[in-house]
Amino acid sequence: MALIGRLVVIAFAFLVACFVAGLVVVTAILFPERSALGIAPIDQSAFQIVIGFGFIFVSGFALIPAMLIALITEALSIRSVLAYAIGGGLVGAACYLGLIPFDPETFRFDSIDHRQFEILSGAGILGGLVYWLIAGRNAGRWREPPPAFPSPPPLPSGSPR
Repeated sequence: MALIGRLVVIAFAFLVACFVAGLVVVTAILFPERSALGIAPIDQSAFQIVIGFGFIFVSGFALIPAMLIALITEALSIRSVLAYAIGGGLVGAACYLGLIPFDPETFRFDSIDHRQFEILSGAGILGGLVYWLIAGRNAGRWREPPPAFPSPPPLPSGSPR
């Protein structure tokens, strides 16, 4: 039963982390474009739709690598915030590199945009930190037995049993 509850917490933490990472990606990519145009404020409903697409984009690409990181940290009971930040950065980098064409003859990625690579890696780091706040702090704790109740104090001498 503890495992089922833990899986629910992991899924919820993944969704919240993907929402935060999607918000970072959309904001970081749209902000320079918006400030360069000098136009009126963005319509809030359109901005919410774009954030929704950012969430779908991040969660779709990050699902498999993030679940591998979650599986490793749960199996090894890793609760370090640094491990989740590094894992999130690796997931963000993997998501970006998954979109870039790879040339197998030269073993190089073609046309890497460093700004976009940094944005997705940073969003992954922030997503990893959010995941740690919700689920990572208790990784592997579901396998530990519950604490035993303390034994009652001894009865005073001369008291009825």
